Amino acid sequence: MRLFDAHNHLQEERLRPHAADIIAALEREGVVRVVVDGSCEEDWPDVFALAQQFPQVIPSFGYHPWYVRERTPKWREAMLGYLDKGPAAIGEIGLDRWIEGYDSPAQEEVFLWQLRLAAERNLPVSIHCLKAWGRLHDILRAEPRPECGFLLHSYGGPQEMIEPLAKLGAYFSISGYFAHERKARQRETFRHVPAERLLIETDAPDMPLPPERVAYHVEGEEKANHPANLAAVYRFVAELRGEPLEALAPRTEQNFRRLFGGVARLDP
Repeated sequence: MRLFDAHNHLQEERLRPHAADIIAALEREGVVRVVVDGSCEEDWPDVFALAQQFPQVIPSFGYHPWYVRERTPKWREAMLGYLDKGPAAIGEIGLDRWIEGYDSPAQEEVFLWQLRLAAERNLPVSIHCLKAWGRLHDILRAEPRPECGFLLHSYGGPQEMIEPLAKLGAYFSISGYFAHERKARQRETFRHVPAERLLIETDAPDMPLPPERVAYHVEGEEKANHPANLAAVYRFVAELRGEPLEALAPRTEQNFRRLFGGVARLDP
């Protein structure tokens, strides 16, 4: 089976030093492509370098809402520079009203510029949202969106918003973190995601599976989520949705191709 990670952070300092070993493990597990999402100007060079070194990596450049206060006056120019170097997605971008002392005007300014850029270039965009689902929906309805669609990564919104967001072009990715018992309510939400709109992610090095499901550990970083645990996430999702893994995997590939196919070279 061919597996696809719709969202991770291989450039993060807990993973990057082990990148070669991680990629080898991904190959053993049948992972064909991984979308590596940048979070700020500081890590975009590392995302780009990983994509240059490993063909499995689809680079994605974006300003995460947690870091918008750290942006420099030339952040737009820097981001455009990386997007002009070759095929890439946009992300991780978004809105977050969960963090302490959040700056909504700054978050929205940065989010809107990136969303409009994604629409202008028809690039897939990965969106983070916490406690701002109503506002996000309003923006997505009012603004241009990429024709290829957008990803609501590790979707944590309400069940009743799945249909209206899907109509706007949303895909919904689930991570292994939802296998924890305390996430039972959100697991139920994912049972209602349309099959043609479901993607799977690790969000490594964060969002780990419950310990009993973990197959891979990062050397020296026992608390870090290893990207090769993607296969275990696929098994969890197959259980959750009550379908064979052999049916889930090829459909997930089709969904991944629809969203990311324009920025990734994928064999037939």
